[in-house]
Amino acid sequence: MVSEDINVDVLVIGAGPTGLGAAKRLNQFNATSWLLVDANDVPGGLASTDVTPEGFLYDVGGHVIFSHYRYFDECLNQALPNESDWYTHQRISYVRCKDNWVPYPFQNNISMLPKEDQVNCMDGMIDAYLEAKTATTKPQNFDEWIVRMMGNGIADLFMRPYNFKVWATPTTKMQCEWLGERVAAPDLKTVTKNVILNKTAGNWGPNATFRFPANGGTGGIWISVASTLPQEKLLLGEKGTVTGVDADAKTVTTKDGKKIKYNKLISTMAVDHLAAAMGDNELVELGKKLTFSSTHVVGVGIRGTRPENIGDKCWLYFPEDDCPFYRATIFSNYSPNNQPEAAIKLPTLQLADGSAPSNTSPQEGPYWSLMMEISESTEKPVNYDTLLQETIQGCVNTTLLSADAEIVSVYHRRFDHGYPTPSLARDGVLKELLPKLEAKNILSRGRFGSWKYEVGNQDHSFMLGVEAVDHVLKGDEELTLHKPDYVNSRPNVERTLGEVLEAKN
Repeated sequence: MVSEDINVDVLVIGAGPTGLGAAKRLNQFNATSWLLVDANDVPGGLASTDVTPEGFLYDVGGHVIFSHYRYFDECLNQALPNESDWYTHQRISYVRCKDNWVPYPFQNNISMLPKEDQVNCMDGMIDAYLEAKTATTKPQNFDEWIVRMMGNGIADLFMRPYNFKVWATPTTKMQCEWLGERVAAPDLKTVTKNVILNKTAGNWGPNATFRFPANGGTGGIWISVASTLPQEKLLLGEKGTVTGVDADAKTVTTKDGKKIKYNKLISTMAVDHLAAAMGDNELVELGKKLTFSSTHVVGVGIRGTRPENIGDKCWLYFPEDDCPFYRATIFSNYSPNNQPEAAIKLPTLQLADGSAPSNTSPQEGPYWSLMMEISESTEKPVNYDTLLQETIQGCVNTTLLSADAEIVSVYHRRFDHGYPTPSLARDGVLKELLPKLEAKNILSRGRFGSWKYEVGNQDHSFMLGVEAVDHVLKGDEELTLHKPDYVNSRPNVERTLGEVLEAKN
């Protein structure tokens, strides 16, 4: 049991990937006293997994494992060491546009569009190419970057509507410094050749191949990583719920009244929530300048075999307004254990068109599942009461489900902080906010702790925690936080469990 008066050298708030990365690294420094606290009973944070009463698993959004870091790979392989612990997939991903399935990335595969749209996209790409050759200034926002790189044809058909559905904010209000490897810039010659020959481009991007755990969903990974740590150094649930942070006294107060004294604090709380917990008005006002979108995750469990048009697809993008979601994941394709066994008997709740089933008695499977993501903001409101049925109807509209598909399970959960928006003001705020916290011996790190979407994947988030510890204890540079282009431009940063190599400029 943890005593009422706790004193540690390093305190970590949050047991998501960033906090667990910090804890993993701290555990290597045996001489350092540390403690990790989290308000949830189960580790995982925004990389956790829920299970419905019927036995369908749903992640907190679309998560897959791919990596830029050997250290990250080795930590996961230590937690899940057997070949049978993982499935490895080749990404099969499409964009639904004009009743066609266009291979991802869209901008490289306009050869799959109707001829008129091909012409409009090619016109825009040629204009963009000619303008880029003579341009003397950089794009000032994401929208200008899109037009500069792809032209108005692709911008209007896909990039603008899709990104608004994702970010719930117009592309004109977003910066473009975050892009890096996130968005593929089309090659005009290759796209032209593919249009003429009616060919598609090959796979692109760091997640062209990815891993997924056999059991427990993405959350199962982080539960396993947490199990490799000394359990007496993890304070979860109500005992780990932070209610106040006194930076002057270097004390954190928990929900049950405990006072935890620290020398250094690594916080993975959303930085705006951290500022509120500190009661620091200056930091609170800075935090208000950071913008984010909320995410709704909707899951649908279906009886029957997967339709032919679903096949082995992984995830799909939806720029058009015939559905509320921007992405759908065929979650049952990731692991056969993401849904109940076929022998399990479940009643049909409804048909996909909303009508009542003719038979409501429990019946056997097989089963498969879809997981959809919908964004929300003040600029893109969501009707909570109708969202579930709108999403199911959207699945019918986009041919993911037939009208008579038997739905046996539904899931809906809202996450207030879903995406940290790379707004025009973001970098200026972070340059002021994060140093002010560090001057108070607080490192704010993680997807919302440091608010950098470009280093917000699971591998990035984990390493933000690892590197924060190295910075606190050894003064090392935090490459992932400060040099995202460096870590994203290399296929695998040479960081092993026992060493940290010096960055090459």
